[in-house]
Amino acid sequence: MLKCDLTIIIVNWNARELLKNCLDSIYKNVKNITFEIIVVDNNSTDESCKMLKDKYMDRKGFKLIENRDNKGFAGANNQGIGIAKGEAILLLNPDTIINGDVIDRIYEYLISEENLGIAGCKVLNSDGTLQLACRRMAPRPKDAFFKLFGISKLFKKNKSLTRYNLTHVSEDEFLDVDSVSGCFLMIKREVIDKIGFLDETFFMYGEEMDWCMRAKKAGYIVRYCPVGTIIHYKGESSKQLGTKATYEFYRAMIIFYNKYNKEDNFFLFNWIVYLGIFLLGLIAIIKNLLTPNGRVGTKG
Repeated sequence: MLKCDLTIIIVNWNARELLKNCLDSIYKNVKNITFEIIVVDNNSTDESCKMLKDKYMDRKGFKLIENRDNKGFAGANNQGIGIAKGEAILLLNPDTIINGDVIDRIYEYLISEENLGIAGCKVLNSDGTLQLACRRMAPRPKDAFFKLFGISKLFKKNKSLTRYNLTHVSEDEFLDVDSVSGCFLMIKREVIDKIGFLDETFFMYGEEMDWCMRAKKAGYIVRYCPVGTIIHYKGESSKQLGTKATYEFYRAMIIFYNKYNKEDNFFLFNWIVYLGIFLLGLIAIIKNLLTPNGRVGTKG
């Protein structure tokens, strides 16, 4: 099988214009490594596939997978991973813009250290602020409590209260973490060969943190590397999915809790956690139904 340095996998669902901008930013900025791009379309209805066929299919290393249904983030990425030829894989959201040589630099940094398995970059919101999901620790129940009730936001420099989103650490500091964001996650091929593909039990939330946790369990380092930036227009797919996205957000909480926290706590405590997640999810769904143009529980 022919190889390249990097396979970039983009899962798309009704994000035609954002996807076009994302692809153009990749072709403009990636200069120093060989790469292929695989777009997996989850049955878009906005003529995304037509746009891709018209503009990109003649480019070397460009591939398109057209699904007849929405297989979710994990399932669609796994399709791309299954045919990828890269020595490393980059999961990239279609609603991102690549700034400068960030892909080249993350790739060079990733392969430079033997035990480094997964790397993520500095992810910015459209207003230039840091997107907190780009460097996280796995949430313990008390971390989730501090975040969900706004306590960590009030005390951003308190190490004990901000363990999940690490706001007490400078955004320009390299940091070993439990997870980077799925909107830009670069992983060595050897890591996938060892830990397997994304867990398709998750639909569109939680799967990247689970993947990172599995990599750490296998002995690899997961690192936030602020060597460059991307812009992420967060929540475009979840905005379209409405209550479905909200449901999947809270369902992912339960899946993740069962995989990583359930065995450490006693029966009654687990059911208190389940009840709390159920009530928060119910409130969020009601809020979503009352504000149909809003979104609750966006990715990250």
